[in-house]
Amino acid sequence: MRSIRIGSGAGYSGDRIEPAIELAEKGEIDYLVFECLGERTVALAQQARMRDPDSGYDPLLEERMHAVLPLCASKGIKIVTNMGAANPEAAARKVTEIARSLGLPSLKVAAVIGDDVLEACKDGDLPIMEFESSIKQLGNRLLSANAYLGAEPVAQALSDGADIVITGRASDPALFLAPMIHAFGWAMDDWNLLGQGTVAGHLLECAGQITGGYFADPGYKDVAGLARLGFPIGEVGEDGALVITKVAGSGGAITAQTCKEQLLYEIHDPRRYLQPDVVADFSQVTVEEIAPDRVRVSGGRGTRRTDTLKVSVGYVDSFIGEGQISYAGPGALARGRLALDIVRERLELTGVAASELRFELIGVDALHGAEVAVHANEPYEVRVRVAGRTESLREAMRIGNEVETLYTNGPAAGGGAWKSARDVVAVASVLLPRALAKPRVRFVGT
Repeated sequence: MRSIRIGSGAGYSGDRIEPAIELAEKGEIDYLVFECLGERTVALAQQARMRDPDSGYDPLLEERMHAVLPLCASKGIKIVTNMGAANPEAAARKVTEIARSLGLPSLKVAAVIGDDVLEACKDGDLPIMEFESSIKQLGNRLLSANAYLGAEPVAQALSDGADIVITGRASDPALFLAPMIHAFGWAMDDWNLLGQGTVAGHLLECAGQITGGYFADPGYKDVAGLARLGFPIGEVGEDGALVITKVAGSGGAITAQTCKEQLLYEIHDPRRYLQPDVVADFSQVTVEEIAPDRVRVSGGRGTRRTDTLKVSVGYVDSFIGEGQISYAGPGALARGRLALDIVRERLELTGVAASELRFELIGVDALHGAEVAVHANEPYEVRVRVAGRTESLREAMRIGNEVETLYTNGPAAGGGAWKSARDVVAVASVLLPRALAKPRVRFVGT
């Protein structure tokens, strides 16, 4: 039975680069996938593109490509990534430029476009899923609307000869499913194969999370070598058979437990994991350790895909003002609480217009609240934090300013004051009729 090896080169935008190099050097992989696009990342990238039409792609694109292109070209490893963010074509042009500078002019680079469905969403005035509102009610606060595309256009680009495929917003598992569809010729209505391929993609998409990252808990779940964590490899057969492994000697561990935790990550209903290509069913999945750092995963199934695509909508929600200051030594807790009382009263006296305010002592009550903190031992140092949500940047700035004035107008021995004010780019979701998203493959520099 034929099989392919897919390496996961990144699990988010700022992920480490060395594990991807290790995969290209020693992983004997056929495909290297960089999954780097979060929900807010697209909206932030759209803001960047508004300022500069040639930007809007992942800030680490160039560094990653410089690091892996020579290796991948020499070994025939194809690259798939969503580092195109809000501007896949500009990203593809940049990769073509990098390839030429490295003496690799024959590499074929394709961009998958068509996930930007802002106009289609505006025309339909679609209801927002998370709260009572609609696209039109967001008005000029609306920044972006990007549909989660499926694996088909990426698989098409690979079949058309692409060495590197760059997408914008696409389903994370679809980036890994596409090489399977391309390599094995899976039909786009073979729901069980697509479901099992989605299981593989979901396990691989977060990279180090399945090899011990975000899993380790000293004394309970110990993981060795986290400073040089190896990223996973999926060995996939043409019948969907899957084994998860990693480069021998790399840090971390792949066990049934790491795989099970990742399998449940961000899953609401394991029987109906809605994806653009298939409604995947994880409820019958089995996980079996077959050797050290080798785990077999089987039993993924699927049913017909939905008639709509999920769209991630980015918008300016509000502004956040924040200030912090530290107190240490005897009486630190009492001084920290006094500082909070002072800022609380100051914000009332000066009439700061905030729709939401938080007053907390980091390390004391910031995560679990005052009810839990009251039973804890008194700390020797505290960090005061005050944050508020406002409708204008000016009001947001006033919150941090009041914390900073504690230096000379508050309790003794405050230090390390810090403040910020920023807009809040939030995300919401709508459902768009599938026919209104028109993905296309565009080769760049050929």
